[in-house]
Amino acid sequence: MAEKHILLVTFPAQGHINPSLQFAKRLAKHGVKVTVLTSTSATARMSQTLSPFFRSLIDVVSFSTGPDSSAQDANKFNQAITHHGTKAVEDAVAANRAAGRPYSRIVYSLLVPWAGLAARRLGVPVTLLCIQPAALFGVYFHYHNKNFDPSEEVIEMRGVPRLRRGDLPSFFLDTNPIVRDFGNRLLSDIFEILDGEDERATVVVNTFDALEAEALRGLDRYRLAAIGPLIPSAFLDGADPSDASFGGDLVQKSDGYMQFLDSAERESVIYVAFGSNSRLPWSQTEAIAEALVRIRRPFLWVMRDSEERERLSCKEELEKRGKVVSWCNQVEVLSHRSVGCFVSHCGWNSTLESLAAGVPVVAMAQAVDQVTNAKLVEDLWRCGVGAAKEEIVVADEIVRCLEVVMDGGDESREMRRSAKKWRDLAREAVADGGTSQVNLTMFVDQIVVDSQSTF
Repeated sequence: MAEKHILLVTFPAQGHINPSLQFAKRLAKHGVKVTVLTSTSATARMSQTLSPFFRSLIDVVSFSTGPDSSAQDANKFNQAITHHGTKAVEDAVAANRAAGRPYSRIVYSLLVPWAGLAARRLGVPVTLLCIQPAALFGVYFHYHNKNFDPSEEVIEMRGVPRLRRGDLPSFFLDTNPIVRDFGNRLLSDIFEILDGEDERATVVVNTFDALEAEALRGLDRYRLAAIGPLIPSAFLDGADPSDASFGGDLVQKSDGYMQFLDSAERESVIYVAFGSNSRLPWSQTEAIAEALVRIRRPFLWVMRDSEERERLSCKEELEKRGKVVSWCNQVEVLSHRSVGCFVSHCGWNSTLESLAAGVPVVAMAQAVDQVTNAKLVEDLWRCGVGAAKEEIVVADEIVRCLEVVMDGGDESREMRRSAKKWRDLAREAVADGGTSQVNLTMFVDQIVVDSQSTF
């Protein structure tokens, strides 16, 4: 039988690398060899901690985006990664064909549609790995096809909960034409690839059926296959205790935070983290610090900038109550018995990790998809509370939200029940015979067909 081999192309950011590597691991367990391709701006910093089993089936390779690419602005970097990444895909496909080991399929994540366009030109089967919720994919589809006006106050569309204008991805109405045009071009490329398929295109989505049943079935044009949550097994179903990290951290984690959590009471700690790329205004950082002092509960706060830590006006009071670190293993933290609340920007990885851990959320969305995710957390899945949508969320509002989640009242108990319900359903989805496992098996079966057709 021909070798099952996938080229998985991902954007060089932690929020893209994590689900991509976890998807690669899931495929490897089904006997599929995976080559993960991203840029050297990520691999030069990546601590590859895949287990020996996964290293035998997963290769991580890279391409350069040119000199000083890390110093480029976002627009120039996107141009560079598109140009050099496309060439890297073309070279990889040509090399494997020449060696008699052609790729069975190319999988690309969001922000790298150039990999999908290259795959189509080269005649290689292609699949989108959607690392945002199915509901958002539906919003993108309807927006791209002009099925609603994003300037309207209330938006309704099939398969998606009713949204208000402020719940939409921020680039829809961004006043910066560079941001808006980038988002529109991205969606145009993605749907060009999907609509160019001879048959109904499959999109694999980092979600699970029980969480988004309506959204997954809301689009007739595509088959949305839920294969998530893409989270290390040790913190999900426990089937593989050795799978305890994503395997590609771009930042070295701090020491001592697990001992701090071990010393705290059950569901007493407030965990605060805003992802790998978010940069908060200084006034927002100060407001969070003030709220943590006032709430008088233990906390673990991930703050990337050590200089900012030293500048905090209430630094001494903070140090008496909790712990501030530069980086941590987030799925490990969320799975700890002492964590009772997650103050989050609501990026999809963080949102799904909180759901899979059964931890309620205080949503402080910043931009792009996060505002929609926050809406889903509060109104659809009912496992969190959203902070008022202001440019700067003041300390009073943060304290209010924390008290709602942590005070043990009726609303707090209901959120915890909902969060634990989603945790249990997430575990069921990835267990043997679960919906995500069944969908993944079907995807692998299609790869087998692709492999045979290339010979």
